Amino acid sequence: MTLAPMTPLAALPSPSTAVWQLGPVPIRAYALCIIVGIVVACVVTEYRLRRRGVAPGAVLDIAVWAVPAGIIGARIYHVITSPEKYFGADGQPLKAFAIWEGGLGIWGAVAGGAVGAWFAARQLGIPFAVVADALAPGLPLAQAVGRFGNWFNNELFGGRTSLPWGLQVHVMDPDNPGHALRDDAGKPVLEPGLYHPTFLYEALWNIGVAALVLLLDRKLRLGRGRAFALYVMGYTAGRFWIELMRTDEATHILGVRINVWTAALVFLGALVYFLRVRGPREYLIPVGEPAAPVPPAGGDVSQVDLSAREAGARPVAPEGYRVVTEEQFRTYRETGEVPAEEPAATGEADRDETDETGSEEAATEADAAEREPADEARPDPDRTDEDRAGAGGARPADRDS
Repeated sequence: MTLAPMTPLAALPSPSTAVWQLGPVPIRAYALCIIVGIVVACVVTEYRLRRRGVAPGAVLDIAVWAVPAGIIGARIYHVITSPEKYFGADGQPLKAFAIWEGGLGIWGAVAGGAVGAWFAARQLGIPFAVVADALAPGLPLAQAVGRFGNWFNNELFGGRTSLPWGLQVHVMDPDNPGHALRDDAGKPVLEPGLYHPTFLYEALWNIGVAALVLLLDRKLRLGRGRAFALYVMGYTAGRFWIELMRTDEATHILGVRINVWTAALVFLGALVYFLRVRGPREYLIPVGEPAAPVPPAGGDVSQVDLSAREAGARPVAPEGYRVVTEEQFRTYRETGEVPAEEPAATGEADRDETDETGSEEAATEADAAEREPADEARPDPDRTDEDRAGAGGARPADRDS
């Protein structure tokens, strides 16, 4: 009796190179995946912001702040949760700044990016909740693309498996980062066996989260940051079980990887927010007109930028935005009619009216008081001189004294 070979019939290969040299400049696959992911997120967010009423190009102004802040936050989280690599007995503190060598934490990226986006939104006059909801489906798509950087780096895989989609993993050369170790024949050296492709599991899960957010957002008309909370719940639910499959080094608390604890806590926070916050979806209309270009003094045509005129007027961001209902926004889009401002509170209006009425009554009484002496001083044409003398013998001169 012959036993069937244990060698799997199918497997997922891994790249043996993750860095290419363009002259003296290294081109890293991990960085390229992150850049492509950022572009995907910006495209989706720009489309959704426009549908909420935000002027074109706002996502670039937001990304200028959110992307660097997200990268800094991701690196800080990684260093804090893996301190032994940088501050342990054999650690190298300066390596904490070597971001090109890898080591980014998604939790820090989301937190840092949120701070940057909040600051940019304040500058643009856009409610932060609108930005967060617009970003909700784009962010998991960006994460899905970014996970392929781990595939190029042959890292963050799971435990051993015999499944047909098991992942082949190369032994990476420590003396030549970004390249697989090679044997005497020049062939890349593989780790024994196959491993769970956790990068692929997370990428597919994130695509599903993006689809879920789009579907429920369209059906439930989510607003006030609830679409973003839905993304957080969906992502952390998947990250919880995927993190349990990973075998790479990580900090543990009570025998459990720290990212498992983080995923659980963040999920609960997002769930509480999603259940407690209510309100309709916000739409925006511009406030204020953009400033018109001022012609040069003295009519000096040599100072006029003709190339800008030929290229056409570029859109200028408004001074700010005003939140309106979906019906008001639809009317504004169809007719261009700006909805009226909401009236002041009834109590304040009544108080103002009362103050105004009281002032008018006081003024009327004052006028009447001023007119009384004048009426008394005016002689009655129907009275004779004797009558006037008999009325106490008073004379007009006496009243004037």
